[in-house]
Amino acid sequence: MIIHPRAWRSLLVGVATGLVLAAGSARAQDTDPPETEQEAAGEAGGLSFDDWLDDDDVLRPEGYSYDPGGRRDPFRSLLAARSRQTDRGPRPEGIPGLLIDEIDITGIFILDEGPVAQIRSTQQEQSFLLREGDQLFDGDVVTISPGEVVFKQIVDDPTAIKPFREVVKGLDVEGSR
Repeated sequence: MIIHPRAWRSLLVGVATGLVLAAGSARAQDTDPPETEQEAAGEAGGLSFDDWLDDDDVLRPEGYSYDPGGRRDPFRSLLAARSRQTDRGPRPEGIPGLLIDEIDITGIFILDEGPVAQIRSTQQEQSFLLREGDQLFDGDVVTISPGEVVFKQIVDDPTAIKPFREVVKGLDVEGSR
């Protein structure tokens, strides 16, 4: 007869548990229960169960603090999505309050001072002019070329290799109103 190693382990644990329980019940039959709480505490090493429950140092360690030092909180879930608006506060008016995903490129002009992109927000019925280096709510304008605008968008994903991603938006000819 061949017995699997896991079966041996289960068998040994069962036998050991049975022996411990048998020894405990035999000892319990031989001794009388303690008559007072002090006697019970003396047998348990000087502390009763109630002493352990009342001890604030055991249940709530005081004086402990965690300083993340700019690192991610290890107790916060990586899977929980965070809202940019709650993290960075309310969105300001104008270009600094625009999200990259909420804009359409409606025109690109090459001027002597440099290229300028005309954008329209899908959330507002207002047009804005962007230049290279302008800051938006979730990123900034990297380059403006005759056919497209390149943005550097901040990514709120702690598992991402880079804290940003490159977003390229082309000239929206059909979306012009």
